[in-house]
Amino acid sequence: VQLQASGGGLVQAGGSPRLSCAASGCTFGSYVMGWFRQAPGKEREFVAAISESGRRTSYADSVKGRFIVSRDNAKNMVYLQMNSLKPEDTAIYYCAAAKLMTRSVTGYDYWGQGTLVTVSS
Repeated sequence: VQLQASGGGLVQAGGSPRLSCAASGCTFGSYVMGWFRQAPGKEREFVAAISESGRRTSYADSVKGRFIVSRDNAKNMVYLQMNSLKPEDTAIYYCAAAKLMTRSVTGYDYWGQGTLVTVSS
């Protein structure tokens, strides 16, 4: 399974970028997809997850109501729409694939390389 995240960059506070993650080498629709982030000097943390069909989603409290995770199984893509960005959202964002819905880093078997989002105040 290969995952390639994109869409990061320098964004002003309040901005609304969308991250994308392209998957290959797998039956995409059979995997839960998650987004995680890691800020400098901090541990990697859960951001959002979406079930195989897209019917169920889960969000960290810190992003609930601001971020939206979605997927397009026909295109093998998962997205993270980020709204009302804050400087504390600055981090490397990773997409990951798992067989079960979980918020745990260790529950994900495959990881993309990450894309850096920097939010300026």
